[in-house]
Amino acid sequence: MAHLLGADGIALTIGTRTLLSDVSLGLDDGDRVGVVGPNGAGKSTLLRILAGTSQPDGGRVTKVGGSTLGMLDQRDELPDAATVLDLVHGDAETHVWASEARIREVHDGLLADLAWDAPAVKLSGGQRRRVALAALLVQDPDVLLLDEPTNHLDVEGVAWLAAHLRERYGRPGTTGALVVVTHDRWFLDEVCTRMWEVRGDGTGAIDGYEGGYAAYILARAERARQAATAAEKRDNLLRKELAWLRRGAPARTSKPKFRLDAASALIDDEPPPRDSMELTRMATRRLGKDVLDLESVSLELGGKVLFDDVTWRLGPGDRYGVVGVNGAGKTTLLALLAGRREPDSGRVKRGKTIHVKELSQDVAELDEVGSLKAVEVIEQEKGRVVVDGKELTAAQLTEKLGFTRERAYTPVRDLSGGERRRLQLLRLLVAEPNVLLLDEPTNDLDTDTLAAVEDLLDGWLGTLIVVSHDRYLLERVADRQVALLGDGTIRDLPGGVEEYLRLRAAAKASGASASGTPAGAGPASGSGSGGTTSGAAPASDGVPGGEPSQRDIRAAQKEVSRIERRLAKITEKEAELHETIARQATDYQAVARLDAELRDLTSERDELEAAWLEAAEVAG
Repeated sequence: MAHLLGADGIALTIGTRTLLSDVSLGLDDGDRVGVVGPNGAGKSTLLRILAGTSQPDGGRVTKVGGSTLGMLDQRDELPDAATVLDLVHGDAETHVWASEARIREVHDGLLADLAWDAPAVKLSGGQRRRVALAALLVQDPDVLLLDEPTNHLDVEGVAWLAAHLRERYGRPGTTGALVVVTHDRWFLDEVCTRMWEVRGDGTGAIDGYEGGYAAYILARAERARQAATAAEKRDNLLRKELAWLRRGAPARTSKPKFRLDAASALIDDEPPPRDSMELTRMATRRLGKDVLDLESVSLELGGKVLFDDVTWRLGPGDRYGVVGVNGAGKTTLLALLAGRREPDSGRVKRGKTIHVKELSQDVAELDEVGSLKAVEVIEQEKGRVVVDGKELTAAQLTEKLGFTRERAYTPVRDLSGGERRRLQLLRLLVAEPNVLLLDEPTNDLDTDTLAAVEDLLDGWLGTLIVVSHDRYLLERVADRQVALLGDGTIRDLPGGVEEYLRLRAAAKASGASASGTPAGAGPASGSGSGGTTSGAAPASDGVPGGEPSQRDIRAAQKEVSRIERRLAKITEKEAELHETIARQATDYQAVARLDAELRDLTSERDELEAAWLEAAEVAG
């Protein structure tokens, strides 16, 4: 494979912080690299150095002559006077690009809802981002550097981009390489074959891993296990050395100095600890039987009908993920549930015991407390919180959320986007709500922080509604998914995000609104009776035209048994694969192969579970 780009011994220090130190990296044809690391570690800076828009303090970046490079930067600014057509195609004549299927695919995937003559000044932040991404993909550079490309994309847009990049840079025989900084873990697994972890621990190091995000996590866990084993051995040796020194040497010879040097070497071998963060489960107020019900709710906004005679019931402990097309009303739905907006008709029925807290997308809501220190913001909300029978101060809580003492006493206006997001979350949790409404909670959070947030939400005892384009998060913390498809209804998704994508593809193919199962028609996963109505009762799945016959029921019962047996075998096989991966975690090629087998099993499981739902509906 041809070499395209190289970094040799690059180093960069900003103020007193070492971001990069003697880092050497290379890109060859076919490489698809994902970059992860803590917020502020230097991921975006690394991309700019590779692109040549920023210069390192030391080292050099080399690019093969004749190769082209393009970068999507988070700081990209578009000229307001330019139109969408200007930004995407510049001065190129229409006939030059209109006949290319590859370019038409980019148009359909990212710009289908935009007018060519729309000026940039009238585009939303998300639309501007999509235009910048489309312009870059149309150029088709040999080396593509993407900094948070999934920001402002919905689930459908993320899926399209992943498929496009796999096709462009992943097919056998294709040329070119891709480097992407993103916190979207599903995207990393779908697209990337290698990972770079920017440590951000002051060493300036970048660690390389083979495989996508899942393989990276497994390999990292194995490295941590090996480090723990080495640390235990080191501690044992150190105790022996110190015990020997305490006993004293029989004579003043070089032997004690040798022992001292040995003990010092053991201490020096201690690797620097990673930044740690623990999200603490706060107490949850008691939640009664009645939580939140939308009853025959209709709402029109800006001349568009968002909800048309919708009924949706949320019970205690229900956990819903919400996906949908941009502008379909996801954030408005949360506003209705939170009581910030009233419907045009119908009502929102609220249980007497509910205590709702909402995490919005906008970290600017912290501007009103920008002069306060982070710890003071929490003290203002609640000075002390009881967690697991222990009383914790605001300072102790901020520490558990990953704020060092210095950052906890930093004014809010000087915090990074990720730190402000964490502060928003902590401010929300200390109020001890029993209903959580989260609007794109993964924005500005790095992958380690996301894992900690998910761990907290796993144990959440209240009712949870999450609006997100992050499939990894939705599949981890929500029991059920619903979709807003822009047709005024809330649709249940027994098949999860994959079903949503199928509905959207069918809608585009037919040129009409996607049709699906109204929410509530499928079996409930939570304790509530989630459901929606939009004027007509749904037909029974798989049984068009009426009740099933006894023959149909027996056949469905047999199908249910067959599927359950196969699912049991898949579960056993998955357990075996996980054990094998743990044993071979340092063999990156083996991990990648085993991870591919796991993905195949997951796909088969998803298909079987969808088939089980259909058969179980008939079998009764």
